[in-house]
Amino acid sequence: MNGHLLTLNAGSSSLKFALFEIAATGAPGENDPGAPLRLVVRGDVDGAGGSASLQVRDGRRGELMAPRDLGLVADPRGALEHALAALHEAVPAMAVRGVGHRVVHGGAQYSAPAVVDEGVLAQLDALTPLAPLHQPHNLAGIRAARGAFPQAVQVACFDTAFHRSHDFVEDVYALPRSYYERGIRRYGFHGISYQYIASQLPLVAPVLAKGRTVLAHLGNGASLCALRAGRSVSSTMGFSPLDGLPMGTRCGSIDPGVLLWLMQNDGLDAAGLADLLYRESGLKGLSGVSADMRRLLASTTTGAREAVDFFVARVRREIGALAAVLEGIDGIVFTGGIGEHAAPIRERILAGLDWLGVTPDLAANRACDGSAAVRITTQASRVQAWVIPTDEEMMIAGDTARFCRLS
Repeated sequence: MNGHLLTLNAGSSSLKFALFEIAATGAPGENDPGAPLRLVVRGDVDGAGGSASLQVRDGRRGELMAPRDLGLVADPRGALEHALAALHEAVPAMAVRGVGHRVVHGGAQYSAPAVVDEGVLAQLDALTPLAPLHQPHNLAGIRAARGAFPQAVQVACFDTAFHRSHDFVEDVYALPRSYYERGIRRYGFHGISYQYIASQLPLVAPVLAKGRTVLAHLGNGASLCALRAGRSVSSTMGFSPLDGLPMGTRCGSIDPGVLLWLMQNDGLDAAGLADLLYRESGLKGLSGVSADMRRLLASTTTGAREAVDFFVARVRREIGALAAVLEGIDGIVFTGGIGEHAAPIRERILAGLDWLGVTPDLAANRACDGSAAVRITTQASRVQAWVIPTDEEMMIAGDTARFCRLS
């Protein structure tokens, strides 16, 4: 055994982790991020911040341990403790040589993964106000992993890095230029997921991979990315992960005048606005039922129905906008929790895009369970639509492996 790589993907209420065995020779190829890696274990702690549960599966996605109720887990740091205990139980000979971390915000300075040292940590700490739901948890994971594996290489992989290829017009706000120089710009997010999908497109749809594609990462966080020949050219998310599509608890695009009104008439300060926009809005706020699309689709309330209607309408609207940026569209790819598993949402989105040349294959869409890449448009459809499951952990592991030198 040549050692292991551990990946940590800490969200606001969950922690995904995976352990890979890494070969001593070679580094992952650009279009095959997992080439020298063998997935040993993957799992997740869900529900951090409340009553949490743990699932651990082997590399073939089979159950390795019976699902466990963990009781109250206060935060992702506590989730990490449970994850490490489970990993040591599942792989007693675990020898971690590198730890790859998903970090939501890399600012303007990081266009590629970076080895973490104190200087890098300080820079990433300074970006916390731009991603307050995620950045603190990402950095807590890094600090905990440095303590648990002091000899391992710690690598930060950034959700913003994939979008640093955007042209100026897709990167800027119409504010005085000095604000752009100070870092007030459109960063885009979900870049690790998009980078993985871009690496898979040549394998599952090689012609489409050379063309113009809108990638739809739809989950509790949701965004779209315009891809031209594998390169990100625009994103619905901007300065922060609040922008663009409505999400589980985040509002998405909003008129800045609303924020001024809330400050002037309701007396909301920055903390109050942050709580409203990040935690109480989106599908949760609009429906009055839940942030979970599964619950909304099962609900018979007017609020749930209208929240789903709004989500579908906004996704269709933004696909049209990104088709304009691309000056045409050849394909659409769904990924993320909703994108991979919510067939009714995919069906409704595609049903409104016939004007773009989309002809859905309803049977293929309904049969798709998100476990493998599946085309969900007919062969006659001018614009292809696919479901491709994302694997941020594999992408992170592949990038981390490039920094490891194993004996």
